[in-house]
Amino acid sequence: MPLLAIDIGNTRLKWALYATTEPGAAPLAQGAEFLENIDKLADGAWAQLAPPDRMLGCCVAADAVKRRVEEQMEELWDIPAHWVVSSGAEAGVSNGYDHPTRLGADRWVAMIGARQRVLVAGAARPAVVVMVGTAVTVEALDADGHFLGGLILPGHGIMLRALESGTAGLHVPTGEVREFPTNTSDALTSGGTFAIAGAIERMVQHLRRRSGTDPVCIMTGGAGWKMAPHLLEGFELVESLIFDGLLVIARSRAAAQ
Repeated sequence: MPLLAIDIGNTRLKWALYATTEPGAAPLAQGAEFLENIDKLADGAWAQLAPPDRMLGCCVAADAVKRRVEEQMEELWDIPAHWVVSSGAEAGVSNGYDHPTRLGADRWVAMIGARQRVLVAGAARPAVVVMVGTAVTVEALDADGHFLGGLILPGHGIMLRALESGTAGLHVPTGEVREFPTNTSDALTSGGTFAIAGAIERMVQHLRRRSGTDPVCIMTGGAGWKMAPHLLEGFELVESLIFDGLLVIARSRAAAQ
C-alpha cells in the first residue's frame, strides 16, 4: 500500500513516496518545494508518481497551505489527506505537554521517529531530539518514551535579522564560526551558533542528571548539518526523522484498525 508522506515546514514542503511503512524503508521517490511553488506539484514532480493508496502529513504552516496541498492531490488521486495532530499518546510515545494538542505536530512526529530509532538500536534509553530550521526545538524523552518537555528558540537566521533590525550599523553577516571572533561578521555568526549550541547542551545536561545516564542525541532539520560540528555532545544527524515518524504512525494506525 504505497504511502505519500508530506512534511510542511515554515519555508518548504518535503515529500516522499514509500512502498512500505517498515522502519528504515527507502522512498520510491522524494522531493522538496518552497511553499510558494507548491501549486505546481500536480503538473510537476507528482505527475509522474505511481498513485499512492494513502497520505499522511505533518504541517506547521497555515491551514491555507494545507488546503493548497490537498487541491494538488485532488487533481491527481482519489485519496483523503490525513494530517497528524499531537495527542496524549501515539505509537509508543506519551505526551507530557500541559495541553497535548498544542504541541507542534512536527515536534511530536520527530519524537516518535526518534523513539523508534532508539528502540531499533537496542535497549530503551532517554533521548534529546533537536530540530534546526527556521526555529530550533530541543525535546527530552525519558527511557519509557515519555515526553518530558522541550525548548523553542529562534533559528540562526531569525537571530541575525533581529539584531540587524534592532541595532544600528549591523548587517546580516557571511562570517565564520570561530572560538575567538575578531570581526563583526564572525562575532555575529559565532554568537548565534553558540547560543543554539548552549541551549542544546543544557538540555542534554538536564536529561543526563534526571535519568542518571547519557541520553541518545538525535538532530534533524535543514540547518542541522551546520550545527552538529559545533556541539560538544555527539549527535546523530538524521535527515529523514520526520518521515521516520510518519512511517511509524502510519504503521501503528494501520495495525490498530
